[in-house]
Amino acid sequence: MPEFDEFAEEEFQSQITGKTLLRILSQVRSHWKNVAGFLTGIAITSIIDAYFTYLSKLVIDTGITVKNKQAVYTLLGTYTGLAIFQALAVLFFIFMVGILGEQVRYDLRRALFNHLQKLSLSYYSRTPVGWIMARVTSDTDRLADLVTWGMLDMTWALINIITSAYFMLIIRWQLALIVLAALPILLYVAFEFRKRILTEYRRVRRLNSKITGAYNENITGVRVVKALSREENNLTEFSQLTNEMYSSSYRAAWLSALFLPTVQIISATALAAVLTIGGNQVHLGWITIGGIQAFLSYITMMMWPIQDLARVYADMQQAVASSERIFSLIDTQPEIIDQPDASDPGTVLNEIRFDHVDFFYEQDKPVLKDFNLTVRPGETIALVGPTGGGKSTIVNLLCRFYEPKRGRITFGGRDYTTLTTRSIQSRIGVVLQTPHLFSGTIRDNIRYGKLGASDEEIEQAARIAGAHDFIMTLDKQYDQDVGETGNMLSVGQKQLVSLARAVLANPEIFIMDEATSSVDTLTEALIQKGMEALMEGRTSFIIAHRLSTIKRADQIVVIDHGQISEMGTHAELMRRRGHYFNLYTQQFRRDLEKQYDPYQDLVISHN
Repeated sequence: MPEFDEFAEEEFQSQITGKTLLRILSQVRSHWKNVAGFLTGIAITSIIDAYFTYLSKLVIDTGITVKNKQAVYTLLGTYTGLAIFQALAVLFFIFMVGILGEQVRYDLRRALFNHLQKLSLSYYSRTPVGWIMARVTSDTDRLADLVTWGMLDMTWALINIITSAYFMLIIRWQLALIVLAALPILLYVAFEFRKRILTEYRRVRRLNSKITGAYNENITGVRVVKALSREENNLTEFSQLTNEMYSSSYRAAWLSALFLPTVQIISATALAAVLTIGGNQVHLGWITIGGIQAFLSYITMMMWPIQDLARVYADMQQAVASSERIFSLIDTQPEIIDQPDASDPGTVLNEIRFDHVDFFYEQDKPVLKDFNLTVRPGETIALVGPTGGGKSTIVNLLCRFYEPKRGRITFGGRDYTTLTTRSIQSRIGVVLQTPHLFSGTIRDNIRYGKLGASDEEIEQAARIAGAHDFIMTLDKQYDQDVGETGNMLSVGQKQLVSLARAVLANPEIFIMDEATSSVDTLTEALIQKGMEALMEGRTSFIIAHRLSTIKRADQIVVIDHGQISEMGTHAELMRRRGHYFNLYTQQFRRDLEKQYDPYQDLVISHN
């Protein structure tokens, strides 16, 4: 699971700041009516709860002790009416909380998805998929729970404390002061436990991101794992991650568990003091039996919310840790941003110039150095050279997935940073070495190149790309499901569908990034035919592994260590007997060896 070896997740401070809490609460700003509704329902429910206890005092003092049945019946009638009203309030606020939770989840996931569409390719190059998935799924759930059920619990607890204190002060303010004196101690304990629990849960969230990524990496790469018998090694690496997460979760659970008995001891001390002093005051007639019974109930009602904070705080710390990571993603700025006065040129089928371009992914590790290249409209440029020489970087810069660190790239003499990113990328078609299809049908995947395309246009694009014949052999033809990432089709079939998608998009610039390197000879011929049809009248860039496929290119550019070592047509470069000549003849010799010695691959593999 090397995906996370070099990914350092942002560390967050150990304290929950007011700024963080305000930002969390801002998630419900647009749904303030729902918030007001469920807070009103909670307040009504909590106040009625407190009044029930006061009614029980009145039943004892004005009914039972003086044997007044009429008073008892009257108070019971009041109790029944309030209980029905309270039940309706509970139904109302639970419904409102449920609706609010789903609205917050929807808003968060939509905002995250929209923001992810805007981020530059470099962000995805350095950020594990598992980290992103954890933000969009489990972390949004936790944040939604915090601003709904978490807010509910905290509001209920606060109102219970206030109403209990109010009625205790009415019954016997001297005894109420004893209970209220214990509150600062309880709050201090809660604050200290909160800091420690939060630290552990932040670590849990970081490890959860890594575990999610490990799942993703192993499931998507299951064929490689099984082919190389890596199950045991992966299990060992995965166990290390889960053991670390278990240790942090265990410490957080231990702190949460320790919090409850600590609060109970403080509460029991206050309760014992009230019983001792209040019992003596009953004998003196300073407080009634109903009063002391109600007083003890109010103490329980006041202390219970604070005791329950062990659970509330545990959930709250997890949710705050999750929200920090969500906000860190939302705050990430794309590296490629359109200038305020950027415009759409109407076409990019102009002269393309790389003018003294330098580029690097990591500082002091240059990929392109003082790179210069001029491409006339409609030319086909083939980029060849050793792996890591900078071929893919050139087309990535051309598509403006990245921008030069020095120098500039121009379309028709205009620096392409003065053009909108969409105006460039919407006019470029790319077929990659590893084709990617989306879940759905073949028709859906081809239509992705032009969402408003008719079925006739889709079929015509498939014919041009050479995909129509194989599609018609499938059970459901164009309505055949391709599976997740197209895993129900062969690599060659996926490449033909990708090519049909590019044909349908009708780009002005066409890029083939080693699109035929992983297919058989027959499929290569089909793709080559489709490429020729697509390249007609367009500026094309071909990154080729099989040099036999680029002999017709207008210019063949040999890239070595980020610079052009040779450039010319196939015939010109062969006459020079330079780098390209050596590459071509070596590959031609290997192809002949495979043709006349079918066991060559087996021998090489065995050795």
